[in-house]
Amino acid sequence: MKALVLYHSQQYGNTGKMAEAIAEGLREKDCTVTLHNTNEKRFPITEYPEYDVVAIGTPDYFSYMAGTLKTFMDDWYLQRNKPGYSGKPYALFLTHGGGGRAVEALSLFSRLGTQIGETVVTSGAPSKSALDDCRKLGKNLAQSS
Repeated sequence: MKALVLYHSQQYGNTGKMAEAIAEGLREKDCTVTLHNTNEKRFPITEYPEYDVVAIGTPDYFSYMAGTLKTFMDDWYLQRNKPGYSGKPYALFLTHGGGGRAVEALSLFSRLGTQIGETVVTSGAPSKSALDDCRKLGKNLAQSS
């Protein structure tokens, strides 16, 4: 099974740490994992059908997701009716600096398919417990397909 962990991380790397933990959980269930930080480059949407499951993570910027992930959804929207773009199991994770209201905006991703588990949300650097939750979410996501 192939898994995509798509996330935006910069400055402190908190979202990246959570992405790595989710990838660990996916790998424990024998998934081949691609980590893609949208802060470094735009995700090539034509590659999306190659993946069986996807985990998406963002920091909270002004009570909304990172713009690069909204760009991903704009790109996905244009391809959505083609084979392999809809109906995927997905998981969500979010970091914030005290607000956390961006979790409301994450409903946009419901168009991808079926959400697996609860969104893992952490304020500031992820704690050991939050990283454990991410690993567990990765395992659950791997078992969903």
